[in-house]
Amino acid sequence: MKTAIFLFDYTGIMARPWAENGYKCFCFDGQHPEGLTQGKHENIFNVGFWFGGDYDIEKIKMYAGNEVSFVFGFPECTDLAVSGARHFKKKREANPGFQVNAMKMVRLVESVGNEYKCPWGLENPVSVISTMWRKPDLIFQPFEYGGYLPESDKHPTYPDYIKPRDAYPKKTCIWHGNGFVEPDKRPVSVELGFSNQFKKLGGKSLKTKNIRSATPRGFAQAVFLANNLNN
Repeated sequence: MKTAIFLFDYTGIMARPWAENGYKCFCFDGQHPEGLTQGKHENIFNVGFWFGGDYDIEKIKMYAGNEVSFVFGFPECTDLAVSGARHFKKKREANPGFQVNAMKMVRLVESVGNEYKCPWGLENPVSVISTMWRKPDLIFQPFEYGGYLPESDKHPTYPDYIKPRDAYPKKTCIWHGNGFVEPDKRPVSVELGFSNQFKKLGGKSLKTKNIRSATPRGFAQAVFLANNLNN
């Protein structure tokens, strides 16, 4: 059975297409229960621990083994996204290295992909990653991949917040490497501008954060179809 790794992944949305097509998927995130637990699919396994130590890659390999076909990650964006730039000065006064620490988590995704010598990608909003590392390889909005979802689509977890077929705008950046294939776009109709579904998601609760950062399912499906080694 082929294996795929998903870092900083609480929802498991990105892993789902891989799991449904026979890949053993490991979703690493500090919000999961400590250790190894069963995910929402028989081929998805959640691993609960926070990254940031000296042996992150060794810990990943302890669970996922030595043969991995694909790596994708969603490193924390709070200290990097330009939408929060007004807070950077205060954060820098409290911790001058706060963005350096955040970038270590970004580069961890690349390091894991290079360790396994397999395609890797990571997602973040428009952020200082572009200046602290390099510009993104791909910029997209969720509705541009909505065509990978059926016309009868309804979000299985957050139907009151996320529109069917990911029919909403949200500028999203992808960095990738090691032969990652960018999927073709299949856009659905949407009114451009502010995504009004997120008007319901004010505040700073963990639930709000998880919903706002949930992977667009159309994009997840598109990435799988483009990068599945069994194709």
